[in-house]
Amino acid sequence: MKKTEANLTGIKFNFMRAAWIFLLALSALILQSSVKQLGVRFTDVTRKSGIDFRYTFGDYHYENILESSGSGVTVFDYNKDGLMDLFMMNGTYIYGVSDEGGKVFRQTPDRLYRNEGNGRFTEVSEKAGLNDTIWSMAAGAIDYDNDGDEDLFLLNYGPNRFFRNNGDETFSDITQDVGLRGPEKLNGFEKWSIGVSFWDHNLDGRLDAMVGNFLAFDPEYFTPATPDLMPHPSEYKGQASMLYEQDSTGKFVDVTEASGLFYPDSKCMGLTVFDYDDDGDIDIFQANDHQLNFMFRNDDGVYREVGVEIGVAANTQGKGSGSMHGSIGDVDGDGLIDILVVDLEYGALYRNKGNGLIEDISETSGISGPFAGKGAWAAAFIDFDNDGDLDIVSANGFADELILQYPLLLENDGTGHFRDRGRIYAPYFNTKRSGRGLAVWDYDNDGDRDIIISHVDLTATATLLRNDGGNSNHWLGISLKGRNGPASAIAAKVVVTAGGKRQVHINQWATSYLSNNDPRVLVGLGNAEKVDRLEIYWTDGGKETFENIPADRYISILEGSGIIEKTK
Repeated sequence: MKKTEANLTGIKFNFMRAAWIFLLALSALILQSSVKQLGVRFTDVTRKSGIDFRYTFGDYHYENILESSGSGVTVFDYNKDGLMDLFMMNGTYIYGVSDEGGKVFRQTPDRLYRNEGNGRFTEVSEKAGLNDTIWSMAAGAIDYDNDGDEDLFLLNYGPNRFFRNNGDETFSDITQDVGLRGPEKLNGFEKWSIGVSFWDHNLDGRLDAMVGNFLAFDPEYFTPATPDLMPHPSEYKGQASMLYEQDSTGKFVDVTEASGLFYPDSKCMGLTVFDYDDDGDIDIFQANDHQLNFMFRNDDGVYREVGVEIGVAANTQGKGSGSMHGSIGDVDGDGLIDILVVDLEYGALYRNKGNGLIEDISETSGISGPFAGKGAWAAAFIDFDNDGDLDIVSANGFADELILQYPLLLENDGTGHFRDRGRIYAPYFNTKRSGRGLAVWDYDNDGDRDIIISHVDLTATATLLRNDGGNSNHWLGISLKGRNGPASAIAAKVVVTAGGKRQVHINQWATSYLSNNDPRVLVGLGNAEKVDRLEIYWTDGGKETFENIPADRYISILEGSGIIEKTK
């Protein structure tokens, strides 16, 4: 009798198992069918493109917080040919920080890849004069002198460097001239810069810069209780982020304390500047590592820290986790700009309520589950199928150990609710890596967003994912140029009405961990073949409106010109 019961139990178990496998297979087929119907697919074209970048952290295995932090990716058009080029930053061997075996990684250079327009890139760092071998974290590309080409500000562990674009595909180091080298030390240790945000903070028509600094890293410090593990970020002192105003001579002057922004023990991982409360001036969101995040609200030119007050300082557990940066966008289509803050636990998605307050919708939006335990570093909003709502892509990996994780591609259902769908769109999302820097861009100018990721795992190769089919829906790409160059264009609000749908975007590309996205605003239009109305709210207070713009092209708008010129 017992044998018969056991046999029946086994048969029942096998039947249920077979049914479960069948349902999983059926679900996969349905999902694959939906992808095929739309025709969206991300194809790994890294090797084919000629991007041969390999990241190094100056060692064969990381044992400290500098080595684990990675470096970023910056997208910009350095030679003005209408094609987005790629600058990828690298670590290097540092005496007293790296193991002796890491000497083979001495003077590892950053890499500039020129976009040839045929799907391929050529490495031109040395030819361009960007032969930097300091430990590089991030780079801000900006036309600081309004001469029509993009300069490059390099943020380092150690002295920062500023390269002026000479207009002939070469750069010159003018760090001393512009005053952006930064102090040698902050809080007693080597200055560690992690990024920069540019905007015209005092509305004088000139670009200003806020440099984010991380923590006071002591290479000799270890935790006595756990000597074999790297110390926690909370065990180090911080380093103040610094605001610089540009004067009439082109030199940048430190005005941090005078502006009320001097927080000497803060541990900034990312800066995002935008008008969060829609009152006409630019605010500053600072993501901090294992501290409460800051929101510096601009009240008539005076900054006041209101992170706790408005609800963006901590996650739903009420604590400051390892926040990386703030990505901004309207996830639910209500016209208000929300904030995604990824971190090493499960991240936070903050919904803008429109009354100056923010609510955490991480649980109800569906992001907390997929992000839990992944260790998210760089992330970006990306409307990868041009259906008019913002999806999310994230590079993931453990911080204190070299443990690989799955990257994420979360699809928005149009109401601000997300599902993990990456594995049906590309094998990359079914492969564990340890990602750090990430940027979204349209490198082939076909109207859909591609993805580039830098990794710190021992494979260390970058990954370029080409979006195939995202332009099956209509789109419009927009470049903004202010009267005085980028000063009034950065953080400008772009409102697009097409096919009965109204979308709000912010002209801000410095929104990813250590990384800068494509500086063009790319708007997915779904089935709409034209934009009925395009409104630009410049940060100097001006507003312009354009109507009946054909879709599926890139355009450039010059403030006050009254014209829209077609670009590549």
